[in-house]
Amino acid sequence: MNHSTETKPSRTYVVTGMTCSHCVASVTEEVTEVPGVEAVEVDLSSGEVTVTTGSSGVSDDAVRAAVELAGYTVVES
Repeated sequence: MNHSTETKPSRTYVVTGMTCSHCVASVTEEVTEVPGVEAVEVDLSSGEVTVTTGSSGVSDDAVRAAVELAGYTVVES
C-alpha cells in the first residue's frame, strides 16, 4: 500500500474588507470555484487566505479576480 505524504502547492494572500463569518464564506465560495483550487482556508483575524492547488497550480490573477467577485481586495500575495 502506497501512502503519499506529498504536500500540495499552496499560496497565501492578504485580503482586506473581511469582517465576519459571512465574508469568510463569500471568499471561500468564490475562490473554491477557480479551476485547479483544491482547498481554501480563510483566517478572519489576520485576513489571510491560503489557497491549496493541484499540481497545475492557479494564477494569482484568477485568485485575485475571485476575491474581487466576492467583494474584497487582495492587498498582498
